[in-house]
Amino acid sequence: MKMLSAFLATSLLATPIAFADTNHSAMGHSNMGMTDAQMEAAVHAKATINSIGENSANVSHEPIPEVGWPAMTMDLTLAPGFKTMDGVSEGDSVTLMLVKNDNGMFEIGAIMPE
Repeated sequence: MKMLSAFLATSLLATPIAFADTNHSAMGHSNMGMTDAQMEAAVHAKATINSIGENSANVSHEPIPEVGWPAMTMDLTLAPGFKTMDGVSEGDSVTLMLVKNDNGMFEIGAIMPE
């Protein structure tokens, strides 16, 4: 099951950025500090970064049907072990990897450029 989880997470993350001119090998999932359950339940969404701080980011995301969210602008906490690619900054179009924390709230586990 652990191998399946790692394969699915890797496949889902690689698909949206497969054609990006960026080396994403530094974004290994094994060092993200997330549980297997969080990785299995991760949700991906396209968004624009409005601002990013030390512990949170303000994003405008497309609808996320997996969790019943319409398109909106919101602040999201950055999860422990949060990862981002170099060069991601305000105004960039990205794919967010959202994971649930222990309280059942979604946090940003990773940000990947489009």
